[in-house]
Amino acid sequence: MQAVILVGGEGTRLRPLTSTVPKTVVPLVDRPLIVYMIEWLRRHGVDDVIMSCGFLATGVRAVLGDGSQLGIRLRFVEEPEPRGTAGALKFTEDLLDERFLMLNGDVLTDLDLTAQIAQHEATGATGTLALVPVADPSSYGLVRLHGDNSVREFLEKPSPDADLDTNLISAGAYVLERSVLDLIAPDRKVSIEREVWPALVGDGLYGFADERAYWIDIGTPARYLQVTFDILEGNVQTDVAARLGSDYVAVDVSATIDGRVVPPAVV
Repeated sequence: MQAVILVGGEGTRLRPLTSTVPKTVVPLVDRPLIVYMIEWLRRHGVDDVIMSCGFLATGVRAVLGDGSQLGIRLRFVEEPEPRGTAGALKFTEDLLDERFLMLNGDVLTDLDLTAQIAQHEATGATGTLALVPVADPSSYGLVRLHGDNSVREFLEKPSPDADLDTNLISAGAYVLERSVLDLIAPDRKVSIEREVWPALVGDGLYGFADERAYWIDIGTPARYLQVTFDILEGNVQTDVAARLGSDYVAVDVSATIDGRVVPPAVV
């Protein structure tokens, strides 16, 4: 399976961490975010990854090399100028298979991609959007589905007191058929969220809701700190504990830790 990862954003809200490196290579515990992403993709059968780069692309290359150490085929495509989320995908067109994944490069998740791909195949969809529930949907655009999981409509960020019948948001992971590229103009900025998805409503666009998945966009300092704690506490599926070995200790928030002097010692 093939995946395109969009890593062209400047990550301005995460500065100074992103002043010299792209958001996708900021460190999380013992490795960069993008390495977690690729390990997750490999667990679901992805072995061919295309990095659609822009801002500070050399930082991504320096971390990933040729991909051989991660067990994947890895290629880089660099936009000459920002072209939007759909434009960045269009720029990789010559390398794409008939079916592929498209992923935002600033998200840590353990979504069940295998199940998402299976649903995509079963429905004959043109595009299948991974969706996750959020406790406070007022900060996100929402997705409303029909009973057969086809997308009914997209809702702009609702007010906190709005009466809603959905709390599902796009998780930034999509299974797409190559025909989607026909909807993307080649010579201008194009937003996949504002132009391509609405054009596919009622015409092969489906949602895959993973209610149990961990999902977080690391785009702010608060969320960056939160995802670090979540990795250490095992709230997201990673192999951090296995990699760090016996020295790895996760301290529960309910624990009380006191200082102690262990003899023989001189203070």
